[in-house]
Amino acid sequence: MVSFSSKLIRTLLVCGIALTVTSVDAQDRPPVDPAKVDALIDGMFTRVSPEWRARAVLDDTQRTCTDRRNQVSGAEAEAIQARERASVVLPPDGNFLGDWRKGFQVANNGRGFQFSDPAGTVAGGNCYACHQMSPKEVSFGTLGPSLAGYGRERNYDPELIRDAYIKIFNAQAAVACSNMPRFGSSKVLTIEQIKDVLAYLFDRQSPVNQP
Repeated sequence: MVSFSSKLIRTLLVCGIALTVTSVDAQDRPPVDPAKVDALIDGMFTRVSPEWRARAVLDDTQRTCTDRRNQVSGAEAEAIQARERASVVLPPDGNFLGDWRKGFQVANNGRGFQFSDPAGTVAGGNCYACHQMSPKEVSFGTLGPSLAGYGRERNYDPELIRDAYIKIFNAQAAVACSNMPRFGSSKVLTIEQIKDVLAYLFDRQSPVNQP
C-alpha cells in the first residue's frame, strides 16, 4: 500500500516536471532523469524512521512499471506476474470465504499505515475509495470498476473466487503494472481479512449481491 503511494508520488512529480514545459518546446525537452526523481523523493523522507524511508524505495516490479510508465512488453509482463505470483500465500485451510459482515468493515476502513495512526491500528482495505461495492452505496470512487453484483454475475464460481483472492493478495500477479495495491504481499491485510472481503464480494447474502 505504501509502495503504491511512492509510485504515485513519482508519477505526480514527473507530471509536474512535464507541465513546466511549454507546448512550444515540449517536443525538444529532455527526458526526466529517474535518478533526480529518486533523489528528490529521498530528500522528502529525511526526518522519518528507517521503516518509512524503506517504503519509498521501489522494488523491481515498481521500477519496471515506473520506468515504462506501465507500458511494459509482453515478456516484461510475464516476468512481473511470475515474480509476484511467488509471493501469493493461499489460505492454509483451502477456504477462500470468510465473514461478509467483517468484509464490509474491512472494505470501508481507510485507516492504517498513516503517520497519524496510533501504533496497533488495524488497517483496512479502503476499497470504497476506488470501487462501488453494494448497489446501495451512494459515495464511492471510480478509479476501479463497480463491483456491485460481483459474485452473482460470476455465478459464485469457485475458480473465480480463487482468482479474486490472488488479485487482492497481489494484483501484480494477475495484471502486470496494476494500480491496485498488493494487499497481502505488502502485509496491509491479513489472509483472514482478505477472505472476509471475498465473502463480501461472493457471499449470496452479502449486500453486494442483492438487487
